[in-house]
Amino acid sequence: MKTSLKRYRTLLSTYFKPFWKQVLLLFLLLMSGIILRLINPLILQSFIDSVVGGNPGTGLIKDALAYLGIAITIQLFALGETYLATNLGLLSTNRLRTDLALHCLKLDLPFHNQHTPGEMIERVDGDAGTLGNFFSRFIIEIVGSVILMIGILIMMFRIDWRVGATFSTFALITLLIMGRLRDVAVPHFRKARQATAELFGFLEERLSGTEDVRGNGATGYVMRRLYEKSRPVLRRWVKAGAIGSSAFGSTWILFAIGTTVSLALGVYLYQKSLITIGVVYLIFRYAELLNQPLESINRQFQDLQQAGASAIRILDLMSLTSAIRDNGRTPIPGSQALAVQCEGVSFAYEPSVDKLNPMDASKPMETPSPADDLNLLHEKKAALSDKVLENITFNLPPGIILGLLGRTGSGKTTLTRLLIRFFEPLHGAIRLGGVILSEIPLAVLRQRIGLVTQEIQLFNASLRDNLTLFDPSIPDERILDALKQLGLMDWYHSLAEGLETKLEPGGSRLSAGEAQLLAFVRVFLRDPGLIILDEASSRLDPATEARLDRAIEQLLHGRTAIIIAHRLGTVQRADRIMILENGSQLEYGERERLITNPESHFSELLRTGMEEALA
Repeated sequence: MKTSLKRYRTLLSTYFKPFWKQVLLLFLLLMSGIILRLINPLILQSFIDSVVGGNPGTGLIKDALAYLGIAITIQLFALGETYLATNLGLLSTNRLRTDLALHCLKLDLPFHNQHTPGEMIERVDGDAGTLGNFFSRFIIEIVGSVILMIGILIMMFRIDWRVGATFSTFALITLLIMGRLRDVAVPHFRKARQATAELFGFLEERLSGTEDVRGNGATGYVMRRLYEKSRPVLRRWVKAGAIGSSAFGSTWILFAIGTTVSLALGVYLYQKSLITIGVVYLIFRYAELLNQPLESINRQFQDLQQAGASAIRILDLMSLTSAIRDNGRTPIPGSQALAVQCEGVSFAYEPSVDKLNPMDASKPMETPSPADDLNLLHEKKAALSDKVLENITFNLPPGIILGLLGRTGSGKTTLTRLLIRFFEPLHGAIRLGGVILSEIPLAVLRQRIGLVTQEIQLFNASLRDNLTLFDPSIPDERILDALKQLGLMDWYHSLAEGLETKLEPGGSRLSAGEAQLLAFVRVFLRDPGLIILDEASSRLDPATEARLDRAIEQLLHGRTAIIIAHRLGTVQRADRIMILENGSQLEYGERERLITNPESHFSELLRTGMEEALA
């Protein structure tokens, strides 16, 4: 695959533009250094001709001092160039990492379900890091080398037109050959980086499950899989490096030819008495100097193959868009409790490629063109995949608590994820506060909905940052007030450092109940109008669950809520009950009415034991 120069130009212009002043200063240092490098051989030529001509004297000392001063100045300029280029590379690469991380966070759940966190780390950090050298050295090595090469050829034409024409042809042929070889190893480096990303994904998954792996004696299996994952990484990197190096190794032959030609030309012109011995040296020196930018371009083209593979992967990632469109502009009513309406909602997860086209799984999944009927495409997908939800309809007034029941796989969690717009329904509409979800800005929608699940994500940060999710605008007084209202001050006072208490990665020293408490405080600080508890207390012992009940009571006060539960005690506070079975709405109504109706499914659950019936 040819890596278009436009890709590199796009990346450079995008991430260098904010630092144009530093780029300008770098360019000035670069030009100054190039001019001095072209002048220094002229001083040596004058020195040699003076000695050969028998004119020693103070002029030789001046030439020597000038040569030394210019050489020191060139090194100082080179030091400044390196510092500026490295700084630019780090700044631009960090901006690229930031953009990639933000872009990944905006992609929908199907994307994250298909890619492990370890793979994403390699894409965001590894590929961006590979481009760091491209960002930091490109101007010096490529642009500077081209300018230096043009300057050398101009100086050679000044010596003799035959010298200039010969070395211009030599430089052109060398550049053409390197240009042809520029992308020869890009596909192999791309495969090598993908193998590395898969290895990182494997490591992340296994390391996060260390307790299960060791506790169940799977260490040997994991190590064997590690060898299997590492083997293609080694093979692909060796192959990519070998192809890249061998392709560009042939250019060294051209450099040797160039040096030989310079000596031959110098001897010929000297024998014809057209030049002095000092000019012979000057031709040889400029020929050597010409090899330097060509070697630099050659070396950068090798690095450019790796950068090209990373650039393709980065631009491919940036080109992905979420199926969830954030085009809403309608605000949600400001009341604390929000009404929820589902109108004939059906949903099916995206079918796999082989389901869409079993004859050719290599073809990408069909995507609608502007002329396609989107509803027709949804129907085709639904027909080819099992529906998770089918014609769900209910109306939940503000301040009402809904108990959502059903066996595992009945669609309970999927329904709540539709409310948060992690997915879009195939059919029907969902309204929050009377507004269709797609008309509400995503940030506003998710700010007004609080979600607490079984798995609580805690960060390696202070208690304050974990409660506010790194929002410095929330004052400590408000955090303490939330803890007080939820009846958690006794727990808070047990922490030696208060809000500055440092939580370990994953909250390893917190119990499941304490982690749930933190999740409740997070939600309380956001003051949402709808709260979803997705079996939030299913793994807790009765004593801890009773402790959390007081917090839940305060959290749900005056708010609309949906509680997903398997146990009877969890839905005792619910005003209404909905039972799902195989994605269909089996029953919906007021809890008290369903209890008194002996023919209701909820009443039967109470008689037979809800925990056993819903297992």
